[in-house]
Amino acid sequence: MTGLFKILIVDDDDDYRETYRMLLTRKGYCIDAASSAKDALAMMEKEFYPLIITDIMMPGKDGVSFLKEVKEIYEKNVEVIMVTGYGSIETAVQTMKIGAFGYFIKSHNPEELIIEIEKVQKIFSLQNTSKINKDNEMGKYLCISKNEKMQKVFEMVNLVAASNSNVLITGESGVGKEIVAQLIHGRSSRANMPFIPINCRYFSSSLIESELFGHEKGAFTGATSKRIGHLEEANGGTIFLDEIGDMDEGTQVKLLRVLETKRIERIGSNRLIDVDFRLVSATNKNLVKAVESGRFREDLYYRINTIEIEVPPLRERREDLEDLINFFVNRFNRETGKGITAIDYDTKKFLLNYNYPGNIRELKNIIERLVVLSSGCVLKSEAGSGARKSRIDGEDEETLTYKEAKQNFEKSYIVRVLKKCGNNITHAANVMEISRRQLFNKIVELELKEYINESDR
Repeated sequence: MTGLFKILIVDDDDDYRETYRMLLTRKGYCIDAASSAKDALAMMEKEFYPLIITDIMMPGKDGVSFLKEVKEIYEKNVEVIMVTGYGSIETAVQTMKIGAFGYFIKSHNPEELIIEIEKVQKIFSLQNTSKINKDNEMGKYLCISKNEKMQKVFEMVNLVAASNSNVLITGESGVGKEIVAQLIHGRSSRANMPFIPINCRYFSSSLIESELFGHEKGAFTGATSKRIGHLEEANGGTIFLDEIGDMDEGTQVKLLRVLETKRIERIGSNRLIDVDFRLVSATNKNLVKAVESGRFREDLYYRINTIEIEVPPLRERREDLEDLINFFVNRFNRETGKGITAIDYDTKKFLLNYNYPGNIRELKNIIERLVVLSSGCVLKSEAGSGARKSRIDGEDEETLTYKEAKQNFEKSYIVRVLKKCGNNITHAANVMEISRRQLFNKIVELELKEYINESDR
């Protein structure tokens, strides 16, 4: 995976540049070189390098001044190792205070430099993975199934993980499409590089472009500093575009161009930056119909859909329910330290027979709430008022009238979407694909005014 970790060597001495290039290329790294700080900064505008190795004594802008500028522009996104032929404690301390990662003297054993580089690569990978997806641990997922359809999903994951093909994951909301994407990434050669998820539904057209492509300082009002976009940040790793069917047409055009050229252009810049990422997309919409109606570009659809993986809803894999229930109980039992040893008979009967319109996400939330509200070692549905909200109240839902069941679902759905949208009616209406007036009337009808912002009343 070192070949996807790019390093920029900056040294005015041709021999040293070539020596470093040969040494690090043999170690499997992708190496570029510049003969001056000026040239290096120009190259960094076109390509993202997580690590710079720079000489201190150079004509023009010296290494210390170059270090200051790199840290001012890129902050913690780029690490710098200082190299010199004349080692001194004072210089080393000075550069470390400015933000240098390490300090290497040319006459020392090159293996010392390799060790420092490996430290940077490991820290870079861990920081990105932790920041972007702190739940990306195999122990947090149940990766086995008794269901034939789900077994085929896991087989496909193993097959496509070894390739670099774009993958489209389809299925209802809550079936675990992001988990499948994480499994693909985790079993690929890019596993040690970033996995970056973006939900296209929750960003406006202007905001999602900044999220994806980044922007230059002053590119628009509020752009007070340069920002590296997620496509650039995912260099060497995997970008996961959830709900890609909600992406607006303008962004679709720009994404298609990136997929064709493997280059991006930050907002406010005309410089092209090379990127290398694997694209995994997901949607709960019928993209074929979206293409037919003109809401989704046909050329982009075929570009993202090299391989399609369809994840079945939970109601079609009921043979997995008991394993999933036990898995989530054990997981939240460990996290909360509740000491639960068994599940009450009636509670388990309900959990096994409930239809789960919200799929695995709903099952997970129900189990988490029950565990948190549990007061003994036996998990019971009478854990408190929260149990009723999670539809585990000991009452047989089949006794409800159709009208009552429909109203319960509408309440739960609207509250869930409003909370995700910060209780903003306009945003929530867009997500639900209904008018703002329709949503407001429903909120009044279902007596849910407490869930909306005062300014929206």
